[in-house]
Amino acid sequence: MAITHNLGFPRIGAQRELKFALERYWRGECSRDELQAVGSTLRQRHWQQQADLDWLPVGDFSFYDQVLDMSFTLGHLPQRVQGYQGDVLDNYFRVARGRSVHTDHAVQHGEQAGAHCAGCHGVAAGEMTKWFDTNYHYIVPEFTADSRFKLDASRLLTQIAEARQVNGGRLSTQIKPVIIGPLTYLAIGKAKDGSDKLALLPQLVNVYAELLAALAAAGIDWVQMDEPILVTDLDGRWQQGFEQAYQQLADSRVRLLLTTYFGPLQDNLSLLARLPVAGVHLDAVNARDEIAPLLAQLPADRVLSLGVINGRNIWKSDLCALLEWLTPLAAQLGDRLWLAPSCSLLHVPVDLESEQQLDREIRNWLAFARQKLDELTLLARALNDGRASVAEALTANAAALASRRQSTRVHKPAVQAELATLSPALGQRQSPYAVRAAKQALRLDLPLYPTTTIGSFPQTAQIRAARNDYRAGRLDAAGYQAAMQAEIARSVREQEALGLDVLVHGEAERNDMVEYFGEQLDGYVFSQFGWVQSYGSRCVKPPILFGDIQRPQPMTVSWTRYAQSLTNKPMKGMLTGPVTILNWSFVRDDQPRAVSCQQLALAIRQEVQDLERAGVSIIQIDEAALREGLPLRRAQWDEYLAWAIDCYRISANGVDDETQIHTHMCYSEFNDIIAAIAQMDADVITIETSRSDMELLDAFDDFNYPNEIGPGVYDIHSPNIPTEAHMVQLMQKAAERIPPQRLWVNPDCGLKTRQWAEVLPALRNMVAAARTLRASTAA
Repeated sequence: MAITHNLGFPRIGAQRELKFALERYWRGECSRDELQAVGSTLRQRHWQQQADLDWLPVGDFSFYDQVLDMSFTLGHLPQRVQGYQGDVLDNYFRVARGRSVHTDHAVQHGEQAGAHCAGCHGVAAGEMTKWFDTNYHYIVPEFTADSRFKLDASRLLTQIAEARQVNGGRLSTQIKPVIIGPLTYLAIGKAKDGSDKLALLPQLVNVYAELLAALAAAGIDWVQMDEPILVTDLDGRWQQGFEQAYQQLADSRVRLLLTTYFGPLQDNLSLLARLPVAGVHLDAVNARDEIAPLLAQLPADRVLSLGVINGRNIWKSDLCALLEWLTPLAAQLGDRLWLAPSCSLLHVPVDLESEQQLDREIRNWLAFARQKLDELTLLARALNDGRASVAEALTANAAALASRRQSTRVHKPAVQAELATLSPALGQRQSPYAVRAAKQALRLDLPLYPTTTIGSFPQTAQIRAARNDYRAGRLDAAGYQAAMQAEIARSVREQEALGLDVLVHGEAERNDMVEYFGEQLDGYVFSQFGWVQSYGSRCVKPPILFGDIQRPQPMTVSWTRYAQSLTNKPMKGMLTGPVTILNWSFVRDDQPRAVSCQQLALAIRQEVQDLERAGVSIIQIDEAALREGLPLRRAQWDEYLAWAIDCYRISANGVDDETQIHTHMCYSEFNDIIAAIAQMDADVITIETSRSDMELLDAFDDFNYPNEIGPGVYDIHSPNIPTEAHMVQLMQKAAERIPPQRLWVNPDCGLKTRQWAEVLPALRNMVAAARTLRASTAA
């Protein structure tokens, strides 16, 4: 009998209930008990929705981030938050976002809640970066040689007790706790003092042994141990660390299912096969060719879990094709065969049934989290009871796949013809950077350390209400345009009052930096409720790229032209780059990603040229997700970077020398691809460095970055307001590596998620910092 299980379920709720509860709590509008109640309700609902599985994941729910959860379970907190008193949940949010609720200063200073504390700026939030090659951001564990760990299993044990009460305790599904494994936990963290992280493994494994003992005492049989770093390049020391850690954990009274995902094992396959665990999980979407060699080395008593349903994309699975190769495996393995999605379903929306307004033909091609679990149970029924038991469902699945293959909406001859005209010349500027820089300096006449922002300003309740009214038909097109122009005018006024040097229009009209462009490109469709967690309470609704891409008309020109009419200062045209649009979409899987990216590049190139013709002197093409798409194996980096950089250059380089091209990147590890970033040849790059304390600048010790750069000095993902002195200090670090003549001063990302009350004082301090830097340089 094939066994079904899930590696993790989306936690935000089908209607983003968790997001709204968190934000109410942080604003002080609901109590801790009310927030906890929302979490409990969501967990109960999600367990019920997975009740047809044989094993239920528990511990995959998080109030912010599963890696941060693991840090608290291991008692491993940054030193800067250890002195705070009060509730554990509030300390948790301090690490995540710099502070918890509006009463933080009262906890710190003993004041009454609501009292004003001018000197309280919270604490430095934990660094945030991407979870492997996804758009999910995790809070980076911080290590030093003196790091110590102390078990706190209360979160897991509480959720286990909750799960046992689902349906009044009558849930037949068995419980499988989910935890991040010790090697992955160490690997994804950072040694803040330059020490050897791996030296902490022995004491860390001791705490993991305590945790497994506590789970065994709670009656747990199987534990899912996530070790996704096994699909990355590991040197001999890390491979040996796996051997040592899991030999020590082999005495546990629970059975371990060691899970890998996001890629093939390659040279780590034999290592996984010989680890003393009760079962292993292989991502069979990305590593199907490794099933046979893994089985050949896996001991005969081990469970093999296969991730056969894509947990990263939203297209229906080909169930008949899956059954063709699963059937002999099921006969060979019996109940040693477990079936699951390839990875946690955290990366897809919750439920397609909510999408009643989605194009019906394309809707029939899709599967969200709940539908993926339906596919999983269908496969298990077909294997266990015969295909005749699910014949009708298999027929419907085959018909949907045939409809997609045959649709004339997917393939467009005109787009294919345009791709055939691509040449290297499209990716070249007219002159080298030094020539362009001189012409741009003459045209723009900017001061030393010019100040700007990344693009967006707060998306206020008024903006969201106008957008909702427009979409619902309660506001006509003229009324919507007037409302957005009023918000643009406000953004321009505020920036001029602050004294910023290069302005932006604020992006009031944009719901999302990718969705906005997708809505105006042929080849995309959109969900209403297809939300996916990016970090904390931040959710994105990736557009669905189903067919060939065309740009019917200009997408941003009228808004930018209006904003420029309000000021004599330079106004940046704001675009999202082709690689980021690709990586932050649900992308068609019937052609190479590089081809889809080329189509996007041509569309963005047309927009860039229209902006230039409209008189826009600075155009920013954001590539926030460039690093995110990097393969997990270094041997594959060059191939990806070649087409990704080419696509950016196609989009950016059809302009005159006098037009200044900017790009922006954030919250990823860029040091190891800095040479590729330089090949983009953007005149100015703005990049996140505030949470990582300018760590990115270490790359410039050995690499002479040739163009201009704005290292972000304002952490916009925290409500804390940075001081002028702090930003001056960060920029002085930057000036040690990069000449001041090539440095810009800016936040590390867009400001749409912040409030005006936070943004204005922060930017005021940033402008003051730039003036201080200019004065000190002149002196």
